[in-house]
Amino acid sequence: MAVTVLDDSNFKEALAENKTIVKYFAGWCGNCRLFTPKFKRLSEDERFQGINFVDVDAEKNPEARKLANVTNLPFFAVFDGDKLIDAKATSKEDAVVELLGKLNNN
Repeated sequence: MAVTVLDDSNFKEALAENKTIVKYFAGWCGNCRLFTPKFKRLSEDERFQGINFVDVDAEKNPEARKLANVTNLPFFAVFDGDKLIDAKATSKEDAVVELLGKLNNN
């Protein structure tokens, strides 16, 4: 599954009734850029079929950022529908896989 780029205009609608992981990033964030290929690879991993992978520019989308209480970048949040399950500021792939596991268990 591909990574979808969303913004404040379509973020809440995209969450509705879907399991979603969101990567919040900024253009100036080096760790965010370094994580991009890992996030794409995870989106194609069969363990995570049925989960939407989303990128959101945290600087340009304050409403989407507020829903996950973004504190640092890169920041990852998992949603089941519009309900925030968990979130974490990290650049470690293992931590993101752990978040994805929480969606698979919901």
